[in-house]
Amino acid sequence: MDIHRLHTGEAEALIAATGAELQSLRLGGRDLLWTAGPLWPRHAPLLFPIVGRLKDDTLRYDGAAFPMPRHGFARDRDFSLLEATATTCTAELRDDAASRASYPFPFVLRVAYTLNATSLRMDLALRNPGTAPLPASLGLHPAFRWPLVPDLPKAAHRLVFEVDEPGPLRRLTPAGLLGPEPHPTPIQRTVLPLRETLFSEDALIFLEPRSRSLRFEAEGGSAFTLRWEGFPHLGIWAKSDPGPAFLCLEPWEGHADPEGWDGDFATKPGGFLLPPGATRRWNLTLTADS
Repeated sequence: MDIHRLHTGEAEALIAATGAELQSLRLGGRDLLWTAGPLWPRHAPLLFPIVGRLKDDTLRYDGAAFPMPRHGFARDRDFSLLEATATTCTAELRDDAASRASYPFPFVLRVAYTLNATSLRMDLALRNPGTAPLPASLGLHPAFRWPLVPDLPKAAHRLVFEVDEPGPLRRLTPAGLLGPEPHPTPIQRTVLPLRETLFSEDALIFLEPRSRSLRFEAEGGSAFTLRWEGFPHLGIWAKSDPGPAFLCLEPWEGHADPEGWDGDFATKPGGFLLPPGATRRWNLTLTADS
């Protein structure tokens, strides 16, 4: 699989073998996904086995140190296509010699996409085939066109959350680690008016948002809803002004190392331990207005 095309009626999604990454998405008569470009050449990378950055880009486990790039390696690895139809596909990544050089654990990660006329669903499953607990984090990083409608100002958009979000939020340090200080939220009950200056200090990070869905709306009615399960955290990010035309809405289970933390990866804040033989699951559904 280099690129697999899902299609039904006017709906279409392209999935790449590298990273099992969504490359484009057309729903409700609109192209929703960022087209990638020099300032950020990704579309919707999968973050595994970490989310964000580790201190010194180093995974420390059981007295040993392993190099680990920001957001992990899965986004740059080729997945194997297990099955595919016109509207579904499932891809898998397993540990190998290359992965064990930076992440010394056995794992099986599967990603499945299902397309219908108005929505795309993504199901993820991580299995631990080993005999010891598997420490990991996993997150999604989809980038959507902003503005949703060509020539519409970016400020003519907003996010509407499922329920009130009183905050606070967290920010990253200049080193890309999770800062210790809470910050007031710019969300007004359920509504976040969008502007580029929100991201002048990098991402907005909500460690325990109440909502499990949000709606990305443009003036004039163009909108879609993002709904997720299994992800306790949420990041919202864009390149700050002047920036390219995208907005990332990122459900995570995991986050960057907290500033000042220097422990064993198995005890990393925000991550999880998957018992031997166990499987952990997450999903994301994107639904466009019909």
